[in-house]
Amino acid sequence: MPISSSSITLVRPPVIEFGPGSVSKVGTWSGSRFKRILVVADAFNAQRVDVLGLSGAVTVFADVRPEPDVANLEALLAVAEEVRPDLVVGFGGGSAMDLAKLAAVLPGSGQGIADVVGVERVPGKRAALVQVPTTAGTGSETGTRSLVTDPLTQNKLAVQSNHMLADLAVIDPALTLTLPPQVTAVTGVDAMAHCVEAFTSRRAHVTIDMYALEGVRLVGRYLKRAVADGADMEARCGLSLASLYGGYCLGPVNTTAGHAVAYPLGTRYHVAHGAANALIFPHTLAFNADAAPEKTAAVLAALNAPERASVFEAAYEFCVELGCEMKLSGFSVPRDDLPAMAEEAHAIRRLLDNNPRDISRDDILAIYEAAY
Repeated sequence: MPISSSSITLVRPPVIEFGPGSVSKVGTWSGSRFKRILVVADAFNAQRVDVLGLSGAVTVFADVRPEPDVANLEALLAVAEEVRPDLVVGFGGGSAMDLAKLAAVLPGSGQGIADVVGVERVPGKRAALVQVPTTAGTGSETGTRSLVTDPLTQNKLAVQSNHMLADLAVIDPALTLTLPPQVTAVTGVDAMAHCVEAFTSRRAHVTIDMYALEGVRLVGRYLKRAVADGADMEARCGLSLASLYGGYCLGPVNTTAGHAVAYPLGTRYHVAHGAANALIFPHTLAFNADAAPEKTAAVLAALNAPERASVFEAAYEFCVELGCEMKLSGFSVPRDDLPAMAEEAHAIRRLLDNNPRDISRDDILAIYEAAY
């Protein structure tokens, strides 16, 4: 494969602690330095905040929702304005960690979400930031982006800032042992999709390709094992590493058509992000195959995907064997809404302009129709 001549900018990474039991490093790192700590979590993880070993005054925002919207963010920011934390801890999946990023930069700044949408519009960090993922999918723990849904437009508001990079990321695969098989499957596919889309992107870069392809290999090796046996610690470690590598891909390269086409499922119908990506993945991989044939072949080989007559069939069977729902009708998406969904997806130029092949609104509609 040719080496890209394009350039990317890398920023100083956070301190990273990885491995079973590493969650204890949160308390060790924070020590007694921080007086006011805000933990951002969903309802389940809010019940196990004690594992973080935090000292000082700890406030827990326990209402993070899947696919968080502006109202969810504003509820968090109201708490943060009152607490004025000097440390914010994101504890959960990508939704919790994305909101934690904004809670570390917005309170006390005089800015709201509308003021910082876009690239590097955040003036600075207001609190230290620790990220502790409890799923193996988004890789948000080392990322510089936060996504929040605007309920008025049904679109994702994307904020990107180096100020939202964590000071400490603690990836403890033991925290993922509680994930049920279905959540394990779709979050694993999300991690894989980050890697695949970055690997096949027009903006693909050799320094990211190595993480992307290895992330795909890890998913191919370990995801079915973790779905079959949630207590398989080796598999959990492999998936946590794949998710971390997928996160590495997002900053300098980012995703492409797969995520853009999947987004309306989450913003309109609250389909879990990983489940939406799994449903769309075979369609966009096959659509892009002619534009990136060598890389597509490498992806399927890395996934140990079943040998089938076509790229679509191989990728589709991979997801089916994980138990993923592969029909839009299975999520009760109204067929009459497909044109509006295609219009919304086609407007996500920040991702579609990275796609290795131009994709029209009609192409996206055809994918939705085929997936119905």
